Amino acid sequence: MTLNLPLVGRSKSRQRFRVGALTRSACAKASADAVTLLIRRSFSEGGRARCAARVDLPTRGRWTILVFVALLALAACAPARGPVTDIAGAMPRLEFAMTRANDGKDVTADAYRGHVVILYFGYTNCPDACPTTLGDLATVLQRLGPKARDVRVLFVTVDPNRDTLAALKAYANAFAPEIDGLRGSEDAIARLARRYRVTYQVTPASPGHAYAVMHSDSVFFFDRDGRARYVATSVADAAAIEGDVRRLLQ
Repeated sequence: MTLNLPLVGRSKSRQRFRVGALTRSACAKASADAVTLLIRRSFSEGGRARCAARVDLPTRGRWTILVFVALLALAACAPARGPVTDIAGAMPRLEFAMTRANDGKDVTADAYRGHVVILYFGYTNCPDACPTTLGDLATVLQRLGPKARDVRVLFVTVDPNRDTLAALKAYANAFAPEIDGLRGSEDAIARLARRYRVTYQVTPASPGHAYAVMHSDSVFFFDRDGRARYVATSVADAAAIEGDVRRLLQ
């Protein structure tokens, strides 16, 4: 089959990959450990790269494609379980150090231990992907009712030059009180994005070209202990995502 996989989320640039059809017998022989090893190898090799303020899209994109092709292959062999892919053991624990827009405090991942955490990268001037994704997550939070108090959505801006703490706070609060906007230095954002193979690029304005930001659409889910559990490229199915979050809450 042919997979059209976006390198940078909603941008128009796409890379075409041909992947052989997986039969039931082939799936039966496929090893989940091999797929996990492939993912871990991608993290290991990528982790040796020097941290930069901006992500090198050709390199980052190559590994992102590799990881998600592997995840798709694993998902094809595993029982269907909704719009998310189980990544338990394949990605690192939640770790970061940034400033929380809601109260201006410097926080780390430890501040969210005991909560189910949903991590998403974007920016407040995003015309489509970010408001859609945060709106969908707000619907999930509403469906959770009182349980939403034990969930936090972390919206990490990839455009700190324009996203001030005040702007980020107003933007996040417009969707749900459980959504925290996070802002950090360019290096801190790049480190966190690299940790979860998230691609993004900020292109300053120049003669004949407007200011542009591109980012991937991946949404990551962490359990109460900060362990990466799921990744999704869409959270539009609120009922299914609610079910996954409830499992993590248990």
